[in-house]
Amino acid sequence: MSSKINNPIIWADVPDPSVIAAGEYFYMVSTSMHMMPGCPIMRSKDLVNWEIVNYVFDTLEDNDQHNMIDGGHIYSKGSWAACLREHNGIYYVCFSSLDTRQFYVYHTNDIDQGNWQRSVIKQLFHDPSLLFEEDRVFVIYGNGDIRITELTSDLTAVKEGGVNQLLLEAQREGIGLRAEGCHAYRINGFYYYFFIEWPKDGNQRRRQICYRSKQLLGPFESQIVLDDNMGYRNHGVAQGGIFEAGNGQWYSVLFQDHDAVGRIPIALPVSWKDGWPVFGLEGKAPEEFTTPLPYTPTAPIICSDEFDYTVNKLALQWQWNHNPDHALWTLTERPGYLRLKTGALADSVLKARNTLTQRTQGPACKHETLLELTNLQSGDHAGLVALQHWFGTVGARIDEHGACSIVMTINDGEGREQVVESVPYTAEHVYLKIEYNFENSIDQACFYFASEQGQWQTIGQTLHMKYTLDHFMGYRTGLFCYTSQQSGGYADFAYFHHSSLLK
Repeated sequence: MSSKINNPIIWADVPDPSVIAAGEYFYMVSTSMHMMPGCPIMRSKDLVNWEIVNYVFDTLEDNDQHNMIDGGHIYSKGSWAACLREHNGIYYVCFSSLDTRQFYVYHTNDIDQGNWQRSVIKQLFHDPSLLFEEDRVFVIYGNGDIRITELTSDLTAVKEGGVNQLLLEAQREGIGLRAEGCHAYRINGFYYYFFIEWPKDGNQRRRQICYRSKQLLGPFESQIVLDDNMGYRNHGVAQGGIFEAGNGQWYSVLFQDHDAVGRIPIALPVSWKDGWPVFGLEGKAPEEFTTPLPYTPTAPIICSDEFDYTVNKLALQWQWNHNPDHALWTLTERPGYLRLKTGALADSVLKARNTLTQRTQGPACKHETLLELTNLQSGDHAGLVALQHWFGTVGARIDEHGACSIVMTINDGEGREQVVESVPYTAEHVYLKIEYNFENSIDQACFYFASEQGQWQTIGQTLHMKYTLDHFMGYRTGLFCYTSQQSGGYADFAYFHHSSLLK
């Protein structure tokens, strides 16, 4: 049974995709920055249905910034533009981190369930790609001025006396963002290096460019292999590589900026002409196309959760905002509930540890929870957050006298929470909901609460969501609980319900 691919293949934030074909599956890794665990490994048989099967690491570093101690954070940093490769039965993921300014290489022989072993090179390789050639391995990286550095065969160090030089200088004239986001391959006697670039002239949108040579180090010729925005504003579809399916057909997964929902992956057929890859159909990224791949449903990458666990191990769809404090959350103390306990003092959800998140989904979606309030203390604040730098929250806040209010807050411009509306509240539990609309870059979120299921009341204001580089990530929904006064309180969440709202 063939599959019809409708783009985007995932209408959610899966930035900088790197995809390989291995056996009967396709595997994809993407940027995860400050979210932990990091570098999700996604798997599909049909390029349509993707599930998360593993993470490369639980914790990247254990320091004040990653642990959000004393105001530290790594928003927009952490893992960037990870590259996924397989060589001689071993799977590799590599990336650089802007906060540590180091290059990380992880490897495993079991991509689905294995533990990943890591090595660290104290050097920054911007947007790297690994290139294996028999018993040699290279990393190609950079922005505009693209460099190549040879690594030792075990990928633990720069090879002494190995290749380490400028590889090529990308076009300068008329270009704003010069070539970056490398994906490197050797195919049928040619070396192919794919990049994203952003011209200041012409269409002025990001596009996919390819350099090729019969020699590792050039000389090179280049072609623009895709320049299309699929009719969405002026956001070009670009940055990614190519891969061959078991049936001999070639494909690519690139991404497109879709404002507040994030950077969403787009799949394309790839054909060949005169030794050059041809992306898409008739020079365009198609809204849909058919493949002979067998349609194979999977668990989605965003899910509802009843929190009916028997061990403290969350579904793979969940990621924490920065490193969690594992002593302050539990799924087993009260079966059927996620319990978030207060710890270090914070004055904003942006500084609160143990915020548990999932992606939002276009074109529209809603997220709901039921929060029990009986164990919150003075200074505690718990609820739902539409998480980006310009956040919005809805939840319960307990004042210094122990009185409870349902509040909607936004970023006051300095990262603190500004209360837009506060409603006195005396019930022992509260239903909370956020509805998102990303269609045609409307990018609005609305906030609701109820004392009885279904009797929703709006609160606060419509949040006009903004994708900014402060977080460099699409909006996520988070469950949070923190205190501004004293630790010891906790919030019990009965469930998390995700619903896609098709337009």
